[in-house]
Amino acid sequence: MPTFVLRLIAPRPNFAQTMTDAEREIMSRHAAHWRPYLERGDMVVFGPVLTDGDSYGLAVIETDDDQALRDFAAQDPVVTTGTAAFELGRMAAGHVRGR
Repeated sequence: MPTFVLRLIAPRPNFAQTMTDAEREIMSRHAAHWRPYLERGDMVVFGPVLTDGDSYGLAVIETDDDQALRDFAAQDPVVTTGTAAFELGRMAAGHVRGR
């Protein structure tokens, strides 16, 4: 099954550490939005990544329907509110652990 990587492009490098209350509420809705992928077991990993100078969101998803994934991502509250954007790529090769 194809594996896709979504990178959440935050509005500022330290977004995860400096969210306002309004942004935190949007991020809570963002997490709830992706719950169906988690519940189906399609989501391999999902969450914030903190580096020394940056933060970003990361999701790794297995799915045969990349257009449905793109459409679903476009309806994410972080996108519809203009809080953040996604960069989506398909893994060309690699291995995902067995379930």
